Amino acid sequence: MGTIKEFILDMISPITMMKFSIMDVIEILIIAVLIYNIIKWVRDTRAWVLMKGILVLFLFYILATILGFDAILWIFQNGVGVGITALVILFQPELRKALEQLGKRNIVTPFFESQEANVFSDETIGEIVKATYELAKARTGALIVIERNVKLDDYEQTGIALDAKLTSQLLINIFEHNTPLHDGAVIVRGNRVTSATCYLPLSENTRLSKDLGTRHRAAVGISEVTDSFTIVVSEETGGVAIAENGELTRRVGREFLYDRLIELQNKTEDTEETKKGFFGKAASFAKHSVGGRKADK
Repeated sequence: MGTIKEFILDMISPITMMKFSIMDVIEILIIAVLIYNIIKWVRDTRAWVLMKGILVLFLFYILATILGFDAILWIFQNGVGVGITALVILFQPELRKALEQLGKRNIVTPFFESQEANVFSDETIGEIVKATYELAKARTGALIVIERNVKLDDYEQTGIALDAKLTSQLLINIFEHNTPLHDGAVIVRGNRVTSATCYLPLSENTRLSKDLGTRHRAAVGISEVTDSFTIVVSEETGGVAIAENGELTRRVGREFLYDRLIELQNKTEDTEETKKGFFGKAASFAKHSVGGRKADK
């Protein structure tokens, strides 16, 4: 306990001796906003899983420092250079995309505007379920990917942009045989179909059944690299399956699919506050605080 206490005091003492000015406060706020937006960007990409692994290593490094594990600290210190190079290689697609977006958009606007959550309505759930089982009844193959927290912009760009209100008739017409848009996946964001004929990564999971076709492997593949929820209709059997978190559930009934979509809807609404901008959150907090004081009166 004494070692831990000394370590904490050594970390805190330089901070307590500092004298802060107005410019220091402004600088801290700017850094806080930048760090917040970097974390938000990481959460919207596949880099979030890698960042959690890096966080575990960082906590292990702190523990090794406190307990004085010299050999482990030596490994960490000599592996920093290699680690930074490895991070640049691992995050290369995400870093390139972030720099491209930074060049296209206004830098100031995202700090003041809140980002809409991917909330879909009860009507949309009903339309998705209706279309799914109409397609299954006709044995028409379909692949519907519902976006959640991780953005699917890269996969949208492989297809044809639609940005149309989601209806059961629209989905049925898209996947109808011999139509220009029937091949590939449809991506759904909120209550809208954003694009069709999208190409998805195929899963390389050897545990998947050999009788599964490309459509099912694509559904599992996109669920392995994102947190999306995918509905698959088999063209051969008319069976309905769902894929999420790298797992495929087959022979899904109408009620089960409806209940699962309701669960996703509730989770999405719960995370709406985490999707707001930095100043949007502050405004929301102030609004609720004022409302609470009025209620107390």
